[in-house]
Amino acid sequence: MIELENVSKRFDDKTVLDSVTARIGREEIFAVIGPSGAGKSTLLRLVDLLDSPSGGTIRIDGTDIHAERKRSLSIRRMMGMVFQKPAAFNTTVTENIAVGLRFRGAGESVIQKKVEDALDMVGLAGYGERRARTLSGGEMQRVALARAMVIEPEILLMDEPTVNLDPVSVEKIEELVLRINRDLGTTIVISTHDMYQGQRLAHRIGVLMNGGFAQVGSPREVFTLPANRDVARFVGTENVVEGVVVADENGSSVVDVDGVRVRAKSSFSQGEEVCLCIRSEDIRIAPAAGARGLRGGNILPGTVASISPRGPFSRVTVDCGFALSSVLSWKVVDDLEIREGSPVSASFTVESVHVVRATRN
Repeated sequence: MIELENVSKRFDDKTVLDSVTARIGREEIFAVIGPSGAGKSTLLRLVDLLDSPSGGTIRIDGTDIHAERKRSLSIRRMMGMVFQKPAAFNTTVTENIAVGLRFRGAGESVIQKKVEDALDMVGLAGYGERRARTLSGGEMQRVALARAMVIEPEILLMDEPTVNLDPVSVEKIEELVLRINRDLGTTIVISTHDMYQGQRLAHRIGVLMNGGFAQVGSPREVFTLPANRDVARFVGTENVVEGVVVADENGSSVVDVDGVRVRAKSSFSQGEEVCLCIRSEDIRIAPAAGARGLRGGNILPGTVASISPRGPFSRVTVDCGFALSSVLSWKVVDDLEIREGSPVSASFTVESVHVVRATRN
């Protein structure tokens, strides 16, 4: 439904987007994730006709939206947008939601019915006569969502809509996003710097970095098979280490990491510089005396370098000649009697090591 082809955007001498290419299907939830300043908001503004690209093409249903200006109004009416900071007119909730319908010349009876339906959809039935500026941040964001949806858009654009909200409000907005997509078939493009929000909501994710999409794929592909070191680090792969392939055979490699040999599934050849990406939850920590053979896997002896709290879990970092981190529950740490300086083993399977080419900035 939405096609981005070599889209670029420059502000004076600064290039924010450079050759962004992607396709977003009808009725899809597509999440644009990336670090702050990556150009996520800029990309949504270009799709929403709030700004013009410096180069490239954006098509909606095959129409070049920035070239065919005569159709810009009809294209714009296909879309609704929810911003990071919702604007509230100093009037009632009903009037805030009805503004788009009034621009379209809808009658009062139609406006009343559609506003009531929109308020019910976002869980704010009965709020119509309240002053919008007296609402909480989470309630106001739901009003903004109702204002966008009351015009029945085919495409809903959401620019980091939960960034300033408390966890309960975030959960409510996310539930609404999923319901709108499921029940109404609305195509949704949402930008977020919260990688886990993208994972929870999206059918596919685009990781926007250095002006372009470093990777586009399903949440599982992006989180378990990151395209490169930068993507791996952004999506929470804690263990990203560099090494050199010293042996390869039958789809497996032996990689030397600072003198330590690690076996991995890969097609890289001997002598190539690579990065090993190992998620912390795939690493098992055991006291050195209790280490057991891991058939066809890696068992690396080491010493606990640090234990740091992470909610109900502990992040245990082991010096194996290079640092490896695992996440264990407090109870497991206590039961294993793991302390800083304890001799332990870190074990993980060959299949849990994702290998990418080492890149130099």
